Amino acid sequence: MIHDLTGPRVIDSFKEIGVERVWDPDRIVIIFDHDVPPSTIKAAELQRKVRSFAREQGIRSFYDVGRGGVCHVVMLEKGHVKPGELVVGADSHTVTYGALGAFATGVGATDMAAVLATGSIWLRVPESIRFEVSGKLPKLVSAKDLILHLIGMIGASGATYKAMIFAGEAVQSLGMDGRATICNMSIEAGAKAGIVEPDEKTIQYVRERTAEPFNPIKSDEDAEFSETYEVDASRLEPLVALPPRVDDVKPASELSGVEIDQGFIGTCTNGRLDDLRAAAEILKGRKVKAGVRLIIIPGSQEVYRRALEEGLLRIFVEAGAIIGAPGCGPCIGISRGVLADGETCISSANRNFVGRMGSPKARIYLASPATVAASAIAGRITDPREVVG
Repeated sequence: MIHDLTGPRVIDSFKEIGVERVWDPDRIVIIFDHDVPPSTIKAAELQRKVRSFAREQGIRSFYDVGRGGVCHVVMLEKGHVKPGELVVGADSHTVTYGALGAFATGVGATDMAAVLATGSIWLRVPESIRFEVSGKLPKLVSAKDLILHLIGMIGASGATYKAMIFAGEAVQSLGMDGRATICNMSIEAGAKAGIVEPDEKTIQYVRERTAEPFNPIKSDEDAEFSETYEVDASRLEPLVALPPRVDDVKPASELSGVEIDQGFIGTCTNGRLDDLRAAAEILKGRKVKAGVRLIIIPGSQEVYRRALEEGLLRIFVEAGAIIGAPGCGPCIGISRGVLADGETCISSANRNFVGRMGSPKARIYLASPATVAASAIAGRITDPREVVG
């Protein structure tokens, strides 16, 4: 998988190799999502370059502006990922696809060019860390809160070049949207992959999206793990990661003095339908506080359509939020919500690094869609349980 931001560099590297044709156009996916519609002439030219490459190479799984959405949402919902597969993407959050029991990881432009040319790649098999999550997540506590807790527990380098295996009652109770969230952020702990072993939910989800055969793989009964952690999900609460580290995690209830300028709900982490439903539950019949901007961007055209059919978009508009076209939006600081000096944003994205969403003098807090929505209403970081009893 390549997208509009990494695609041009991959194509340049591919041409330097000197081969004329990709190894298999039917096993390559291209998705435009990072700067859509293009915000500059340069972006438009680069996207035209990728379009031409897709046409020349006969790559049919090409999702242009208005036909796809965020790559890591589209890859799952369009059936491009199946249990037991190895998937590589020219984007670090390719680890998301482990939600379906695949081994998925991000690679650089040069490695990806070699994959396009040869259909092969060298990878060292990583050790695995197992997270056994028992119990049930409390009301208004989500998969985002779970993964923030785990990253806060082991640290931003706690899983470097290891696979994070998520298991247990709480994980199995999550739908595919929630599983995608925890796998997506495994890279924020340095992981090579994040994996939820496939179960009947996984099988049903995949079979609804592809007729191609697949072979689900699970850990052996006597599998060895470098570390095993046990977590009780019932003891979790809404959490927030403080800038500029994803592993500096505190309860939302302890940060009520932090005023915000902007809230953002979307991205490859939390732009799926269940995420928008959670935000709508908080925002219904309420208003975004004056002086606060709330930006909501559905993760894909499919999510956008279903949110429209369910009346979620109307709830957002009536609350005073603005809805963006499916794509990455302000997550990477290119357009549609860039932050100014000194501004504070609470975001459902996956990174709060310095300068990530615009000015290096802005501050980004990470939280679940419910916590972002509640904070937009209050004008300060807020535990969603304060808004919905």
